[in-house]
Amino acid sequence: MDDTPADHHNDDLTALLAEVAHQTSNGVVITDTQRRVRWVNRAFEELTGFRLDEIRGHRTGEFLAGPDTDTSTENAIRAAVESGQGFDKDILAYRRNGTTVWLRAVCNPIAPGSSGNGGFMAVLIDVTQRKDLERRLKITSSVFERSQDAIIISDADNRIVDVNPAFTSITGYTREEAIGNNPSMLSSGRQGPEFYRSMWRALQEQNFWRGEIWNRRKDGEEYPEFLSITRVQLDEPGEHYYVASFSDITALKNHAEELERAAHYDDLTGLPNRQLMVTRLEREMDHSDLSHQPLAVCYLDLDGFKTVNDQVGQGLGDRALVTIANRLRLAVRSDDTVARVGGDEFVLLLRNVDDERVYQRILNAVRQPLSVGPTTANITGSMGITVYPHDGSDGERLVRHADQALYSAKEKGRNNYHFFDPTLDDNLQQRRQQITELARALRNNEFELYYQPQVQLRDSAVVGVEALVRWQHPDRGLLAPGQFLPYIEGSHLEERFGQWVLRHALAQQAEWSRAGLTLGMSINISAAHLLAPGFSRFLGRYLDDHPKQDPASVTLEILESTALDDMQRASQVINECRDLGVQIALDDFGTGFSSLSYFRSLPVNVIKIDRSFTFGMLEDDSDRAIVESVIYMAQRFNRTVLAEGVETDRHAQALAPLGCDQIQGFGIARPMPAGEIEDWVRQWHARAPLTVPAFVQGGQ
Repeated sequence: MDDTPADHHNDDLTALLAEVAHQTSNGVVITDTQRRVRWVNRAFEELTGFRLDEIRGHRTGEFLAGPDTDTSTENAIRAAVESGQGFDKDILAYRRNGTTVWLRAVCNPIAPGSSGNGGFMAVLIDVTQRKDLERRLKITSSVFERSQDAIIISDADNRIVDVNPAFTSITGYTREEAIGNNPSMLSSGRQGPEFYRSMWRALQEQNFWRGEIWNRRKDGEEYPEFLSITRVQLDEPGEHYYVASFSDITALKNHAEELERAAHYDDLTGLPNRQLMVTRLEREMDHSDLSHQPLAVCYLDLDGFKTVNDQVGQGLGDRALVTIANRLRLAVRSDDTVARVGGDEFVLLLRNVDDERVYQRILNAVRQPLSVGPTTANITGSMGITVYPHDGSDGERLVRHADQALYSAKEKGRNNYHFFDPTLDDNLQQRRQQITELARALRNNEFELYYQPQVQLRDSAVVGVEALVRWQHPDRGLLAPGQFLPYIEGSHLEERFGQWVLRHALAQQAEWSRAGLTLGMSINISAAHLLAPGFSRFLGRYLDDHPKQDPASVTLEILESTALDDMQRASQVINECRDLGVQIALDDFGTGFSSLSYFRSLPVNVIKIDRSFTFGMLEDDSDRAIVESVIYMAQRFNRTVLAEGVETDRHAQALAPLGCDQIQGFGIARPMPAGEIEDWVRQWHARAPLTVPAFVQGGQ
């Protein structure tokens, strides 16, 4: 029977469908009801690597499944096939070469008919890229949700579209509170407009910005954060987003500050240590070069501070150091540096000092009375100074030069400063030459004693004089003590020189006595002389040379610091001298370390208030308080008080009601040669002032 037109039409359609199946880029596989392969197209062969003649009659699971194929998906497919239903599943399949490919299998049953007893036809679509994208999105989402760094996503108008949980944890704002707002809601205000302009310029030009910034939490607390912002451009023209991530670096900064402090700051005082001082010195030298302004490098040492620790213990001594460190910090400008470089040693870097009173202000800050436990310390400092670029040395040598100048400041006495002289090394040779010349002066009897009267305050009586040495230099004329005594102190001449002064002062007192003038004699004794072996023995011999003189009219003046350096030895020698009948005066009282135990421990008769406190008491409440305290303690311990530095009638008027016993100073008389003393005493008595203040006011 001939084919009908309908049959031809069906054959053409079948051929067309077969061609479509061959031409499609998706894989096609036809199986029987048992999932055995009957036919595949070329796309299937290319997609899987399996040819039709290799797999015909095999089930698809036999060659497409692998170790990572999901068994639950396989079971679901098997159940669907067995029930005669189709399925739509994503399957991880294995190619012939062992590589994997994700396939979306859309499988439908084939009704029984001309094609046989039925079966299934599946279309396989390669969805590997989609699966990779889904995986990346899943990972990204997990990172977004679980990141310890806060993440903000904002649109092209910089409006927040999403934040992660860490954002809420760090800032305190919930996701709902943040979405739709500008990230500027976190701004602390610490960064100015220029900061943000620079940030946005970098985002526009480089699509990225990173840096530190200060922001503010919901509760108002400011915190530092490390912020990264990326500008993400989408495929659509003009479409972009901003992704910002940040972390709270408060703990990191605190730790960094702790490390910085440990490495560069002194644990006790909080001041920069030597290492940081050296770094800052190099920086300050560069600044001096650029600004053409001088830089003062100052080396400051506390005078006799070891005594403080010995007296009160290291704990209270440390507290005193902290107080002095704070005073130094307040005494300089904010851009200057105060560093602690040793136990009681400090280095100061001072910019553009044009007035030397700055240095004295620093020393005055140190010498203010200091309460340390039950005692009061009057600590002074000495300071050496060198000025860059006048001193054109490198940093290390600048510090060394300031240190050298410090020793010269100490030679002047306490509470002094001294500038480094580039010829300082030559001065060592000069010092040796000076000592040689002083030894010659002793042999040639070139020294002369001047005498300054001491007056009793209540009745104006002249009670004695203080012997003060001068040098009648053959070429330079009469020299004051400050011009030569520093060379003698600490040298081998110190004891010999002290013996000369003792002998001549006692001889002069005896000469006045023979002339009918009875005066007490006060003689200064240096530390080295007092503590030298045999001092009391030599003193007894000198007293024996003048048997008619009452030893009680002789007063030995020792510096407070002398006794403090070796309290036990000093007390022993002082007692030996008192056994000879002489009086003992504590000179310059208040400039060292004073305490009640001091009055009790040292067998002294007279307390001499240092001239600096007397002179300053009219203007400085602290100096007046020291004077009042010394007088009060002296009265309680039955000691005579003599105030040095009485320059005007106002000083005498201020001291009288406080109970001061005796006074001395230019307001009474300047030091004078021995030959002028008798006339001066006669004139003093002739004026017969009712009170010393009246005399000072009317006669000087």
